[in-house]
Amino acid sequence: MKSWAKMLKRWVWQWRGVLLAVPTATGFVLGMREVGLLQGLEWLAYDQMLQARPAEAPDQRVAIVGITDADLQRFGTTTLPDGVYAQAIERLKAMGPRAIGLDIYRDLPQEPGHASLVRLFNNTDYLVGIAKVRGETAADRVAAPPALAAKGQVGTNDFVVDADGKVRRVLIDTQDTENNKIYGLGLYLALLYLDPENIAPEIVAAEPGAFQLKNAIFRRFRSHDGGYIRANDAGNQLLLNYRGGSGSFETVSLRDLVDGKLPTNWARDRVVLIGNISESGRDLFLTPYSGKPLELPQRMAGVEIHAHFTSEVIAAALDNRPLLTTWQEPIEWLWIVGWAAIGSTLAWLLRLPDSRRWIAIWGIGGSGGLVLLLWGICQGAMIQGLWIPFVPPLLSWLVGATMVALYLARTAGQIRNTFGRYLNNEVVANLLEDPEGLKMGGERRKITILTSDLRGFTATAERLPPERVIEIINLYLEAMADAITDFQGTIDEFMGDGILVLFGAPTTRSDDGKRAIACAIAMQQAMGGVNAKMREMGYQPLEMGIGINTGEVVVGNIGSYKRAKYGVVGAQVNLTYRIESYTIGGQILITESALEEAGGSDYVKIAATQQVQPKGVPEPITIYDVGGVGAPYHLTLERAQETYYPIAPLQFTAQPLDGKHVSSQAWAVALVELSTKGGWLKIQGAINPASKAPAPNPQALTKPLTNLKLNLAEASAPDTLPPGPENREVYVKVLPSPDRPDHVLVQFTSKSPALGQWLQSLGDRAQATASESNTTAPQA
Repeated sequence: MKSWAKMLKRWVWQWRGVLLAVPTATGFVLGMREVGLLQGLEWLAYDQMLQARPAEAPDQRVAIVGITDADLQRFGTTTLPDGVYAQAIERLKAMGPRAIGLDIYRDLPQEPGHASLVRLFNNTDYLVGIAKVRGETAADRVAAPPALAAKGQVGTNDFVVDADGKVRRVLIDTQDTENNKIYGLGLYLALLYLDPENIAPEIVAAEPGAFQLKNAIFRRFRSHDGGYIRANDAGNQLLLNYRGGSGSFETVSLRDLVDGKLPTNWARDRVVLIGNISESGRDLFLTPYSGKPLELPQRMAGVEIHAHFTSEVIAAALDNRPLLTTWQEPIEWLWIVGWAAIGSTLAWLLRLPDSRRWIAIWGIGGSGGLVLLLWGICQGAMIQGLWIPFVPPLLSWLVGATMVALYLARTAGQIRNTFGRYLNNEVVANLLEDPEGLKMGGERRKITILTSDLRGFTATAERLPPERVIEIINLYLEAMADAITDFQGTIDEFMGDGILVLFGAPTTRSDDGKRAIACAIAMQQAMGGVNAKMREMGYQPLEMGIGINTGEVVVGNIGSYKRAKYGVVGAQVNLTYRIESYTIGGQILITESALEEAGGSDYVKIAATQQVQPKGVPEPITIYDVGGVGAPYHLTLERAQETYYPIAPLQFTAQPLDGKHVSSQAWAVALVELSTKGGWLKIQGAINPASKAPAPNPQALTKPLTNLKLNLAEASAPDTLPPGPENREVYVKVLPSPDRPDHVLVQFTSKSPALGQWLQSLGDRAQATASESNTTAPQA
């Protein structure tokens, strides 16, 4: 169970950017969609997809007799009399049509010829008139011709006009003011055409408002279908599947029909609609085919829109031509989520180092390719009669990718802030904002180098769980990093419990040397707070040594473009490490060049000097033990005075160290005096090896700054000490001391916790004994 939880946690972290971006992008897009901000764009995309479909052949089953401006001039009136329409209908009846639709208001007589027209209304069962049923007031509505209304041969010519003025929906049926059901004109004519085919509407019980013609199911439009948001879906509406733009049906003029210029079988078995197509007739509407973006819109006559509806119904029933349908809202939501996931995932993957070469490909072709893919899917679905939203998934993809980019930018900001914990803001800006800041390579520069290292921490770390070791290291490094940042140092590297700090790179200042030494004192002072927390955690206090050197090095970006670090190389770096190795806990040693760079003894308070010859340096050099600095920092390195108390001699074997190598030479020594941090060793004599090696040189044991490894003899070890050689080892450094024959002064640098506690208890008893002796001594 834990492994699954761990795997899930790792997976969540690996995809955290996507997991944050997808719901955010989806919620943002759905919110915009719900308030209607995307509706206009979705309508525009819908229109373009309709226009982009392959051209369809004209439907020969439907034709139009159009009333043009030339017809009005021919008959000499702007309102044609009933007699003209009577002549036209007589001509059509002789041709044998299946249905005639009169898309002309005839609620009132228009003489001459009204009686003839009424007679045709009464004796033509396949003639359908119109009524305008919808309207807020009676003035907005127009009644049907009374004769046709009495026979129920009336269809509504009302259109559903969207907010942008376009007709995308038609009425299957609606109710008049007396709650009578009125078919849409186009549907009524189509049903008359299908009647000889024995095709009639069938109710779909499982879907209220839906009906079926043969295999075609006509479903009622709902207010949130497709790109619509809270649309008025009153009445029984249908998305109109246009065959094309204006001119999709054969159209003849009224005068040609009346004058007998059409073939005698022109209207046979057809649905013929008579309506006004003139500019002056004011029966023109915008449709999805009214023009492409940036083009002047082309309006379509109302009678042709009715013809499209009639053709749609007939073709769906007889030709299986698809009706326009939409997904249910939950499926559309998943569609939007999916594209948000695509955009987020691709943007997230591009953050990986190996994806650099793909960034250009993605930037140039990937984005356009995805847009084309999305459009292709939506366009292909539209050809099959399915309206899939285009704008919301496109926007969710863009927002998802943008959210990932913002998250990565925020992460980069966090990285920069983390970087800023170790570097001042000016250094960060130099590295990240300077065009040359990340350029590979280096330059020679004189800088001041500071190195620090904990004393004796390795022995403690070996006895602790890794989690505790990291906890202690982080506690220590955080305190040191704060001090370094305060003095504008550049942390070049953390090496376990060691730190390498640069002053003068990448930014050079005139007081680099002064700040370096002041920073070292501040770091030593910060150890007080670190050790207070160490005692709270139940651990032994830590001690740190610091070495400082000034010299010419090569600084710059080292590595490759895949992996690089800002660093320094050169002999002066190695020398700084050597100087630091001479230190004991709480000490700061600097070279003469570092002293001069800081302003000499006028600025640096020197506690002691010493001659040393580090490995690789041809001549001895002077190093200085720092006691404090003057203005402007006025810092002092406090040191407790060590008092050594006599103890019963403890027997040890002593071996010099050369770096990490333990010498084969050994001496028998005894610890005869003890303080808090060290003690006096009495040299008892060399231990001759079994081989014929030369006799050990005592100077190797007494030379100041030499590191020694001491092993407690079994005879001196208490019973309370845990078994094992590691619990009997002590590492010490030889200190300069007053001349005392056969003795050497040392300071502990590392000891096991158990041995350290035992030695501390011995020291406490020795101090108590000395105090009692002073108290009982006779007064002078």
